[in-house]
Amino acid sequence: MLKVGVVGGTGYTGVELLRLLSVHPQVQVEVITSRSEVGIKVADLFPNLRGYIDLPFTAPDLANLTACDLVFFATPNGTAMQSTPDLLNAGVKVIDLAADFRIRQVEIYQQWYNIPHQCPELLAEAVYGLPELNRSAIAKARLVANPGCYPTAVILGFLPLLKANVIEVNNLIADAKSGVSGAGRKASVPILLAEAGDNFKAYSVPGHRHLPEIQQLLNQCSTQPVQLTFVPHLVPMIRGIQATLYAVCTQPEFDLQGLFTEYYQQEPFVDVLPANSHPETRSVRGSNFCRIAVHRPQHQNTVVVLSVIDNLVKGAAGQAIQNMNIMCGLPENLGLVNPALLP
Repeated sequence: MLKVGVVGGTGYTGVELLRLLSVHPQVQVEVITSRSEVGIKVADLFPNLRGYIDLPFTAPDLANLTACDLVFFATPNGTAMQSTPDLLNAGVKVIDLAADFRIRQVEIYQQWYNIPHQCPELLAEAVYGLPELNRSAIAKARLVANPGCYPTAVILGFLPLLKANVIEVNNLIADAKSGVSGAGRKASVPILLAEAGDNFKAYSVPGHRHLPEIQQLLNQCSTQPVQLTFVPHLVPMIRGIQATLYAVCTQPEFDLQGLFTEYYQQEPFVDVLPANSHPETRSVRGSNFCRIAVHRPQHQNTVVVLSVIDNLVKGAAGQAIQNMNIMCGLPENLGLVNPALLP
């Protein structure tokens, strides 16, 4: 059995991670930390885990964490970097679900997150944990930067087009909508029910923190510098992201449906829908799937890709477990094979 620890088990991402880990057949959860809830039973705070996890929250003690084979950080930005060097030195593998190791250039990280990076020497080693792009590197990694939720939906939608070099890359557009759980489990006026319900709004249009992460990955997949306009929106639902992506196709007769179907045919968690489909966020709720449809409206040069994920699963905890499976030599889909929740 794989012994794992979860640092930061009280947020939405943390409790989703615990929900999935609690039924993973090759995992034993050893440590769950929370500075604010020390001594409280996990199942008392999250009754959905009653009968599945019988552990209390503990302080993030390094001695307890180094007894694990792998540690997840489901913590705010700036937390994982404080303990990761010691854990790696102790032979513990690390998956960070925040942004501490996603951006390779320390100056760009500090510009967008306003936090001095405490272990910049690890940025070159950290593997970006998108299995559909970096599977072989993840398998050899001891430190994985789990992708953000918006970047997962956007990158998976653009990836086949960039790899095939069939779109103009100087004016890509990502129009993305997310449920309120993406904002985290904290008291905040904009995500109160009376504020977010019956409402729809864009935010961070001048620049969202996920923009440099998305650009970094898209540029790695392109032969030319990518220019991206990324506009996130908040919608009145709890879970889910839909990214509507726009690009100009340089080959009018190219078989886009065939491209996506072939590119993802061996991927266990990317489902390319039949032509003329319109994926819905409810079709992935609670699952680790990304569902994608590709369109060419009016048979013109504009390509429209529709990409949907559950922001807490494929956009966070589920993808982290997918990465854990790959890092530890387990079947990639172990503990993640379940249909979405309906209604």
